[in-house]
Amino acid sequence: MSDPQSHTPESATASDSPEALEAAVAAQASTDPLADAQAELVNLKAQNADLADQYLRAQADVQNARRRADDEITKARKFAVEGFADSLLPVLDSLEAGLAIPNVTIEQIREGAEATLRQLKSALERNKVVDINPVAGTKFDPHHHQAISVVPAEQEANTVVTVLQKGYLIADRVLRPALVTVTAPK
Repeated sequence: MSDPQSHTPESATASDSPEALEAAVAAQASTDPLADAQAELVNLKAQNADLADQYLRAQADVQNARRRADDEITKARKFAVEGFADSLLPVLDSLEAGLAIPNVTIEQIREGAEATLRQLKSALERNKVVDINPVAGTKFDPHHHQAISVVPAEQEANTVVTVLQKGYLIADRVLRPALVTVTAPK
């Protein structure tokens, strides 16, 4: 049996092979608990440094993603009305063209106003703005209607009698409720 001290890294010579050096280190490590602990400490420090680096990179990725999301939200808010404004430009053009014509007749003004109104309604519909115009006898809906007055009538209580002003929805959200008169309870 060989002496463990004879194969320590300190006693290894330049002529020893890498395998012999590795065996000497392994032999010393297996017999020296301090060397085992030091090797484990070095290993854990390397793992800790690697995990710290991964953590910093992950935090940087999160911050970059948050910054990109904030930029996108800012741009969305800034340019949210761009499409809506673009669809209203033909209406503006029609109004300006109608006003630029000298010596128009009442019939021409009416035809131009009706055509411009159709353009405006079309632009609103393309942008998901739809009117709330309940017919008489419709049940009062406080989410879509605002009762201005209550009148006695033969109909069931809380039904719409007349619409004083149409309301509007934008993408299923009330932009303005319809102003209505409703029937009084009997």
